Amino acid sequence: MLCIRPALQSEFAAITDVWEASVRATHDFLSADDLCALRPQILNTWLPAVQVTVCTDRKGVILGYSGVADNKLEMLFVTPAARGRGVGRALLMYAVAHMAVCLVDVNEQNKHALGFYQHFGFTVFGRSPVDAQGRAYPLLHMRRKPCSLVV
Repeated sequence: MLCIRPALQSEFAAITDVWEASVRATHDFLSADDLCALRPQILNTWLPAVQVTVCTDRKGVILGYSGVADNKLEMLFVTPAARGRGVGRALLMYAVAHMAVCLVDVNEQNKHALGFYQHFGFTVFGRSPVDAQGRAYPLLHMRRKPCSLVV
């Protein structure tokens, strides 16, 4: 049984570990240097800037998490061991239902993530040639309708 709940700030280090394990398993286009540079940003800047929700097992072990700002899913990562067990789906559906999420950016090279979001009704409406840090990792901008943006 999965449990979805708000994250505690005291869990951010463990959540960053989930991020790193997930990225190592799914983002083969990122270098080791990229991971080293991103890890402190995730922990110290990005997690505190979003509403973080975790998905845990019945023992309280964090299997995945999402981060939402306004109507946008800024991050969704699942541990490699929990992939294919409904964790990503549970986090996404919670964000859509409870936080009105209708936007997400996906690394163009991450075909699995692209397919995942398309499966749940997101469509590509734009593309950026670089990521938010200005690196040459193109982003696909996706939207799920209906999308009523909160201002």
